Amino acid sequence: MNFEEGIRLAFQTVRSNKLRTVLTTLGIVIGVMSVIGMMSIITALDKYMTNTFSAIGGSTFWIQKFPAVQMGRLDHKYWNRKDLTFQHAEIIEKRAPLAFKVSPEAGTYGKIVKYKEESTNPNIGVYGGDEDWLEVNGRYIAEGRFFTAQEIIHRQNVVVIGADIVDKLFPFKYPVGEFIKVDNVPLEIIGVLDKKGSFLGGSQDNLVALPYTTFVKAYGRERSIAIAVKAKSPEQIFEAMDQVEGVLRMARKVPPGTESDFEIITADSIMDTLKSLTGFVFIAAVVICGISLLVGGIGIMNIMLVSVTERTREIGIRKAIGAKKKHILSQFMTEAIGICLLGGIIGVGLGVLIGLLISAALKLPPTIPVWSIFLGMGFSLFIGVVFGTYPAMKAAKLDPIEALRYE
Repeated sequence: MNFEEGIRLAFQTVRSNKLRTVLTTLGIVIGVMSVIGMMSIITALDKYMTNTFSAIGGSTFWIQKFPAVQMGRLDHKYWNRKDLTFQHAEIIEKRAPLAFKVSPEAGTYGKIVKYKEESTNPNIGVYGGDEDWLEVNGRYIAEGRFFTAQEIIHRQNVVVIGADIVDKLFPFKYPVGEFIKVDNVPLEIIGVLDKKGSFLGGSQDNLVALPYTTFVKAYGRERSIAIAVKAKSPEQIFEAMDQVEGVLRMARKVPPGTESDFEIITADSIMDTLKSLTGFVFIAAVVICGISLLVGGIGIMNIMLVSVTERTREIGIRKAIGAKKKHILSQFMTEAIGICLLGGIIGVGLGVLIGLLISAALKLPPTIPVWSIFLGMGFSLFIGVVFGTYPAMKAAKLDPIEALRYE
């Protein structure tokens, strides 16, 4: 019996036992689907983070009171830290020559923007910054202009708005020059930010940016701010970080030998933290896949043993007319591998579909890693070989005379 005939017989077996085949391959389908779906999402997330942080540049870092990525309950030591203030940003600008750009940033969230009788949902972020806010955050102006140092000094009520606010309040009107209200504070629109899209289902365009002095006038100083610092070049970022840390430790009177009471965060450190989180997701996906494939493998072995029992007389007839052990062995191995590969193909298709659907829902770039498809099919082939060997060997070892007598 050649390989082509073995494949044909395997598919005849599948067609004659459709429901049993579907139930048998279900574990393999789930396992392969889980691997490809999760790998697609993780790869898309990593690609999006790389693109997002590369737009900011490798020479920018941030100083803030709390860690950038927080898991579980936040330690009391962070809450007990002193707030970072606008004065700290001024000290860095004066005493840290390697800090090329320094932008204090304050924010409040869940606000409503009103224009005449129209208003947005209560999900708008209000940010206060200086004239360098655009550059250090990797943003650009699509319409109009950004606020100037003079407008910051004089606490002017000017604002730059995100694309979501334009879509909501000015669908058929040029927004620059119009007045909006945030917490009953009238603000003149002088510019519109470039559209950034969504990240993990959350929009990056539902925000307004205004001079930090105007922000303080409206919301007060009783809050901890973040300070964005841009070094003169990516090669000098670590020297700039050390210099800024020393300046801030002196300004905040942190004793020598003790831990700094603030966090210094880079785009790389945020990406490393997020990738470690996606690493845990990858491990979880592998565990789920392993369990599903184990269950699928046990199902394959069980169904093949049943098949051997049901086809005992057929095996006896084949041996009686000259079939050797290797022919029977290859026939049943081909069937086991064929069923597993069928489950793998279905799993690949469902995994690709799920990956694309979830990526679209989270507004991530659709990315299907080709290696995950080969990995899934490789797992399917491995399961077919491992769990199909015992039933195939049992069939090959049957005595032809006893097999022919089997009822």
